Amino acid sequence: MAPPDLSALSLPPARLLADCRAALLAAGQYLAMARHRLGRRVAPEGQVDAGLLTVHQHAAHGLAWIATYVASLRALLDWAVALEAQGALTPPERLILSAGFAEYLAQMAGGIPMGQGEFARPADLDLGTEAAMLCANPACARLMADGNGPAVRTALAALLADGRFGDPRHDDEVLGMMAAQLRRFVADRVAPFAHGWHRDNAYIPLDIIAEMADLGVFGLTVPEEWGGSGLGKLAMCVASEELSRGYIGVGSLGTRAEIAAELIRLGGTPAQKECYLPPIARGALLPTAVFTEPDTGSDLASLRTRAERVEKPDGSRVWQVTGNKTWITHAARADIMTLLVRTDPAQTGYRGLSMLLAEKPRGDDANPFPATGMSGGEIEVLGYRGMKEFEIRFDRFEVPEANLLGGTPGQGFKQLMETFESARIQTAARAVGVAQDALEAGLGYALDRRQFGQPLIHFPRVSGKLAWMAVETMMARQLSYAAARAKDGGRRCDMEAGMAKLLAARVAWSNADNALQIHGGNGFALEYRVSRLLCDARILSIFEGAAEIQAQVIARGLLGRDAA
Repeated sequence: MAPPDLSALSLPPARLLADCRAALLAAGQYLAMARHRLGRRVAPEGQVDAGLLTVHQHAAHGLAWIATYVASLRALLDWAVALEAQGALTPPERLILSAGFAEYLAQMAGGIPMGQGEFARPADLDLGTEAAMLCANPACARLMADGNGPAVRTALAALLADGRFGDPRHDDEVLGMMAAQLRRFVADRVAPFAHGWHRDNAYIPLDIIAEMADLGVFGLTVPEEWGGSGLGKLAMCVASEELSRGYIGVGSLGTRAEIAAELIRLGGTPAQKECYLPPIARGALLPTAVFTEPDTGSDLASLRTRAERVEKPDGSRVWQVTGNKTWITHAARADIMTLLVRTDPAQTGYRGLSMLLAEKPRGDDANPFPATGMSGGEIEVLGYRGMKEFEIRFDRFEVPEANLLGGTPGQGFKQLMETFESARIQTAARAVGVAQDALEAGLGYALDRRQFGQPLIHFPRVSGKLAWMAVETMMARQLSYAAARAKDGGRRCDMEAGMAKLLAARVAWSNADNALQIHGGNGFALEYRVSRLLCDARILSIFEGAAEIQAQVIARGLLGRDAA
């Protein structure tokens, strides 16, 4: 591709940053008015009315998306300001900043895509006048007029062709070195084989898991006293992204350890921490999360799997578990389950739920659950393979009494909620990895494939797709990093984590869809990895809280928090 024409960078960095600051302020005011208008509908007495929130669900989810866009713009601006302070705000980053602000401001004023055929428009929140004011704001008007035009997209696509995707800005040298090490591992040991694992519906080989353990993937956030590296959620974000960039299944292996280790670290007894954290950190103990039930989904208050405490003839006491669970990832090969059960059937809703640390033998395809009181089978899926999904039936499956997490019944829901921020941040990071992989797949094909005498990337609709894929991937990345930094700083970040997950999942799907479109008919062929990426990306807006549930939680949180 021809060298980039950087005439699109007409504004000096200082002016561009100033315009973005002013535009962010205007966007924040727009969000505040959206929140106020919706609050009058769903909280007429000052408290959110659940029934009214459901009636006005479309508007509520529109509010969540507006807030997500504002948070994304703030994260993108913080990223650019930090790079400028280091003298590293180079052309790719300036173009990404310009295009990101221009497009998201235009969508806020015109309509935000919440899903296929679903848009959050200003009229949904009675914001027609405010949308016009947003467009009339001088800084917003300049950005929307020139910030994401054809010249910007063409220049950015030319930089992408040279491998310049923009500096992700890791906070320190250690994270940068870790990212580079994992990228080499993925390039050598994962990417060449991932599509084969997917097509064969094969497990990720155990030697790959062993190599990941040697790299410290499973103990990144486990405290050093328990055999881990003692790093924070930002490190886990970076690791999850790099691993998922090669294959989401590999990236998600770390999630199994992260969820279990966090549950035990935060809620376990000293004996439970000593018993389980070191082997989880070194990859010797593979965990799986067993929460979901066939008829409950995200409605954990309706959970019915029960655990009864009984005394055996030898005087020992155990929990006997009976019930059905579904959508259990890596269940057959796991060594230990974090198992959410109802230990007090007299309690309704979230009360009476407890978490068990249930050990089990490893199974295989022929006999997935070689344990007394356990049975089940594989759920065949479109994508997100490599670990496989299962349903499990428990029939008086026994767990030692001492393996009740924390030792006190009824704490299960609280313990699980303490991990949701981390789980959603990590899911966002996995989505960013898939989005980046899709961008690179589309770019590679657009550079190699020739039509009408020239590479596909020379056609504006193709280069425009690629440019926007790069912009939105960076926005999702920086929003995920912002949530991780908040978590590492000890700040509440439930909504921020939810926003990161909400946006990154949509970006992964959009990028995969666009990458397949660039491939044309070949994208529909199983031999091309982009077909896998489309399948893998689709799950991201469903698990760890479907996009609709996530938007509902964000909206309720916005309306419930005191005004800033």
